[in-house]
Amino acid sequence: MGRLGVDLYPLRTGVPLERVETFGRFLGGSAANVAVAAARLGRRVALVSRTGGDPFGAYLHRELRRFGVDDRWVTPVEAYPTPLTFCEIFPPDDFPLYFYRRPGAPDLEIHPHELDLDAIGAARVFWMTGTGLSAEPSRTATLTALAHRARRGLTVFDLDWRSMLWPGATGAAPGEARPHYREALRYATVAVGNLAECEIATGEREPYAAARALLAAGVRVAVVKRGPEGVLALGADGTSADVPPVEVEVVNGLGAGDAFGGALCHGLLAGWGLERTVRYANAAGAVVAGRLACSSAMPTPAEVERALADHEAGERPSPQGARR
Repeated sequence: MGRLGVDLYPLRTGVPLERVETFGRFLGGSAANVAVAAARLGRRVALVSRTGGDPFGAYLHRELRRFGVDDRWVTPVEAYPTPLTFCEIFPPDDFPLYFYRRPGAPDLEIHPHELDLDAIGAARVFWMTGTGLSAEPSRTATLTALAHRARRGLTVFDLDWRSMLWPGATGAAPGEARPHYREALRYATVAVGNLAECEIATGEREPYAAARALLAAGVRVAVVKRGPEGVLALGADGTSADVPPVEVEVVNGLGAGDAFGGALCHGLLAGWGLERTVRYANAAGAVVAGRLACSSAMPTPAEVERALADHEAGERPSPQGARR
């Protein structure tokens, strides 16, 4: 449940946006990308979101179905256009994003009374994001969905902090968002985020302190993504995993976290142990970081396994076979 839009990415890297002449069009948005990632790994996935009632919205419906994601709970909002996101690509670690979500974003117009709570409650995994807490009616709808699940199955809170997507001319300050994050954490069983996102949720930036704070807030598993330092995961049952990074020649790092999320869901559903799940998710993220796109770059199981094998052999995952 969450963000959905159109990504317009330059087809050349290392070029500032004002000089870009050609773009690729892709399905985008963090929740949508996670849905595609999980579907690519063989899972049955549906998305709860909204688009504009425009040609870009029709495009997103077609892409969701092409990727194997059930779009029956993606509905139109006639008042707002489908959001667009542009990026600049300066590998290895500079990927500025430009969000066009004004005067309003359809995916924040999810109303509580429109939710199919039976379907949400029956899902083995429910994934929601921090951006969904940024404005009404999405905030209340997200919390309603969380409360209805009442810890049935697995509920994953993607901390997903994008200050510019919160109301106000310059977005939100961390202090404004933290109470909403804390309320959502009461219902979540798994929390996942990078160091900056963990700090928004807990006030802690040191990885172990942040993970322990997330566990104290009520989740059973805390996953802290540390970029080039790898991934830390702690379980409330005392299990832990401190996984090193999978080296890759980075093309575009924007979709790596979403690939990680889809693979995390895959491992949780498979009943794998914490370390195996995190290693698998880490490899999935590395594969996508070596490719241009996000949604269409999500790896198959064979590609993730190959990346793991390359990593164990001391080789970088090959970027060949990237979906453009």
